[in-house]
Amino acid sequence: MMNRQPSGNPGARISARPIRPPRERGTWKAFALAALMHVLLGILLYHGVNWQNNTPAGAEAELWTDIPDLSAPTPRIAPPPAPPVKVQPAPPPAKDEDADIALQEKKRKQEAAARAAQLVEQQRAQQQAEQEAEAKRQQLAAQQAAQQAAAAKTAQEKQKLADKQKQLAQQKLDQQKATQQAKEKQAEADKADQQKEQADAKAKAQADAKAQAEKAQAEAKAKAKAQADAQAKAKLDKERSARLAALQGQAGGGTSSSGDGLAKSGTGSGAGGTATSAGYAEKVQRRVRPNIVWAGETAGLETVVAVRCSPTGTLLSATIRRSSGNEQWDEAALRAVQRSDPMPVDTNGQAPSAFTITLRPAGG
Repeated sequence: MMNRQPSGNPGARISARPIRPPRERGTWKAFALAALMHVLLGILLYHGVNWQNNTPAGAEAELWTDIPDLSAPTPRIAPPPAPPVKVQPAPPPAKDEDADIALQEKKRKQEAAARAAQLVEQQRAQQQAEQEAEAKRQQLAAQQAAQQAAAAKTAQEKQKLADKQKQLAQQKLDQQKATQQAKEKQAEADKADQQKEQADAKAKAQADAKAQAEKAQAEAKAKAKAQADAQAKAKLDKERSARLAALQGQAGGGTSSSGDGLAKSGTGSGAGGTATSAGYAEKVQRRVRPNIVWAGETAGLETVVAVRCSPTGTLLSATIRRSSGNEQWDEAALRAVQRSDPMPVDTNGQAPSAFTITLRPAGG
């Protein structure tokens, strides 16, 4: 239900909140005062009843005399001490006086209880009046708070609406600005892409031209090198053929000499037309050993290479006489012999025309 203020108040308005029961104030204070009055009343009753029930005790007195010293000699016997005299208690007060005192005390207690009850009633009435006044004040405050809350809510809603409109306008402006910036960035990107494509096309044309020039130059160099190699090979073949013919003419089909050699911890032996000295094998060893390049297995590998040389040591041919079974090692041994051209000459100043070299890898 909605409560309305009295019509006498010009600012009376309808409250939107229901009336709440007033909060009681001073309850603990009233309880404390009531408990204090009851405690005082109990103390008065206890002392009044105790005072009426206590009978005054009679006073008693005893008289004593000094005891004579029996250890000392006495001329005569002292008389016995007199018995103590008992004092009689005072007579009790009269019954009529006690009754009057009890009646007066009872009347006084009743009056004190009545005054305490009246005081408690006054306090209760005062507390109730304060509670009613507080309830009215709370009701008025609640109505005022409701009015203020309604006004604040209305103002808040208006402010929210204004903020929302302002935010929408700002969002629209930001969106337009972002769209314009995106268009400008896209135009710049398109322009940059176009410039990049042009630069790439130009660089590609230059690179193609350079590559073609390099290719032509390389082809020319390769062609010139091939021609030079062909000429060198033809010249070398011609020289070898001439040497071979000269050697055949000098040797006259004689027998070949014999020789021994070592290569990378290996040994070699062969036959030639002329005899070789005992140190010729060591010379072959020192010539062939540095040219062996091998990093594979070493166990059980042995290759025999047949060599033909001119008297000056120029290598005319080198072929594998007996393979080791490992093709890679055979090629390494043959390359070592070919790299040893020319072969060393013997003590007579000439190299054997033909001999064989047995090659084993180091550690084999």
